[in-house]
Amino acid sequence: MKIKTHKASKKRFKITKKGKIIKRSAGQDHFNSRESGKTTTKKRRDKKISNKKNCKTIKKLMGIRN
Repeated sequence: MKIKTHKASKKRFKITKKGKIIKRSAGQDHFNSRESGKTTTKKRRDKKISNKKNCKTIKKLMGIRN
């Protein structure tokens, strides 16, 4: 039986051509005036998910095998 895609995961994560998983940095919508410039700059970049267990789960939710 085919696994359905988890739509929320599909919207939050992106898989690169080499199979790495990238997500948007959390907490960049508001309350940024109190943060240092360094933190604000770091939040602009997307984060790579490195935990192997999480990567496997995310790929399964997105309907990708491997």
